[in-house]
Amino acid sequence: MSRQEPPSARQIDDVETYDVVVVGAGAGGLTAATIAAADGLSVLLLEQADVVGGTTAISGGMVWIPGNHKAAAEGRADTLEAARTYLGETVPGADRVRLETFLKFGDEALRDLEARTSLRLKPVPTYPDYYPDLPGATAGGRVLEPVPFDARALGKAFALLRDPLPEFVLFGGMMISRQDIPHLRRAGRSLRSTLHVAGLLARYGWQRLQARRGTTLYLGNALVARLLRSALDGGVIVRTGASVERLEKDANGRVAVLDVAEHSGRHRRITARRGVILATGGLSYDAELRGHYVPRAAGTLSATVDPGVAPRGARLAAVLGARLSPPTEQGAFWVPASTFTRRDGTRGIFPHTVTDRAKPGLIAVDATGRRFVNEAVSYHEFVRAQLGHGDVAIPAWLICDHRFLWKYGLGKVKPFTRSVEQDVASGYLKRADGVAGLARTVGVPETAFVETVSEFNRHAMRGDDPAFGRGGNIYQRSLGDADQTPNPCVAPIVDAPFYAVAVYPADLGMSAGIVTDERARVLAEDGSPIPGLFACGNDMASIMEGAYPGPGITLGPALTFGWLAGRTVAGANI
Repeated sequence: MSRQEPPSARQIDDVETYDVVVVGAGAGGLTAATIAAADGLSVLLLEQADVVGGTTAISGGMVWIPGNHKAAAEGRADTLEAARTYLGETVPGADRVRLETFLKFGDEALRDLEARTSLRLKPVPTYPDYYPDLPGATAGGRVLEPVPFDARALGKAFALLRDPLPEFVLFGGMMISRQDIPHLRRAGRSLRSTLHVAGLLARYGWQRLQARRGTTLYLGNALVARLLRSALDGGVIVRTGASVERLEKDANGRVAVLDVAEHSGRHRRITARRGVILATGGLSYDAELRGHYVPRAAGTLSATVDPGVAPRGARLAAVLGARLSPPTEQGAFWVPASTFTRRDGTRGIFPHTVTDRAKPGLIAVDATGRRFVNEAVSYHEFVRAQLGHGDVAIPAWLICDHRFLWKYGLGKVKPFTRSVEQDVASGYLKRADGVAGLARTVGVPETAFVETVSEFNRHAMRGDDPAFGRGGNIYQRSLGDADQTPNPCVAPIVDAPFYAVAVYPADLGMSAGIVTDERARVLAEDGSPIPGLFACGNDMASIMEGAYPGPGITLGPALTFGWLAGRTVAGANI
């Protein structure tokens, strides 16, 4: 039966009624659903995919909440005034009302979620803001990460949780924490690290006797698992494989009716007495809308979860007269990404966030064979540099030597990989015995490339990078290798063979989206709230206006405005 048929032309299998219907089961949607249920409402959570979690489940799970009480308790006191100053420097064009709402309610949302749900976050004391030298920046504490979660607590619902990216797990299913990574590098050289890694392997082996993958969850997977457990405990009905095809208003002008198609072929008409909350993940895969918000050179690559063919929140809302972000070229959050084909034939997209670019012994070059950026800047700034150089830096090439590849990995190639022949044969990893040969292999001018590597190495022997100042602030150094002195981000590229991977601009989510007010109510073109319609997560036009001030600036607002949406639809006096 055609998806384009109007509801009246279909066989409606069921008609259901709930207080609230939430569309999308990422961080924002799960938060909204859980809090609405905690406030006593009947809640249906619809997810188009067969699993929940969306892009959150494959993310780092970092949550940016300035002035949070947890950092203060660990001696990392922050003030909202300092955060306000910092955001004024980094997001000068922001909607001040919504930005102030985020600052005011971020920590209150955190406290309430931890009091009434299974969500547990802890501060990351040494993760700086991305522009640490600007006024109001902090060296750590504004960002929180999920406390590890034992997936066995989900019971059968563990099957509903989206898996992390296979490139970010070991041995087919073992997740590791940030704290485990240095131990893995030092295993065999340090007794303490060797014992630590042995413990990880023993635990994972035991878990695999009981489950299809490791059950100790970290990062975004842990965040989603905690929210899913909370939603189920609160009585939220979670329905996967269900696509919302149409929203309608009732006789009073309130958005209250949803036309839903399920993978099983059933069609349902669902009524929401209090409201509908959109949290479908944004418009990354809507080619027409996306084109209004990114430069042409950016292309269409996205590191977010592919949502399938159902209309996204922006499309559903626009039909009802919702306002979308005005056209801009600053409408995305960026990451350099490499692409490949997995053994099962699926397309892989590896986001080069923090695992390789800032490590010592790597540079990036453009099509001229020259460096064009400080490789240790944030992933968002790296892509902005690519876009600023036009087609000549798309793709850019990440260059390293054998020592680097063995110790840190490169893209999907994990550290300590004994054979890279398959990645070389597939074309993902370029290899040559000499620097000049690598230039020919990747197709950049040989003379310029050899000069670039030689000049970089000459200074790198002393830990210097006069061309771009790599390792010049605490953010960059925090992502380097503390064992590399005097500069944790700089080392020469000298040990043959030499390797390269191509990286392209990819969005981590769109900043542009549905325009809302400070209570997450969707606004019409005239600026008035559309009764009964809310948006949060990446569906909501970001308060960051295309800027990326620090780690977790998508998930922090997602939790906060998801909480606000849930409380508002429940009639709470906020």
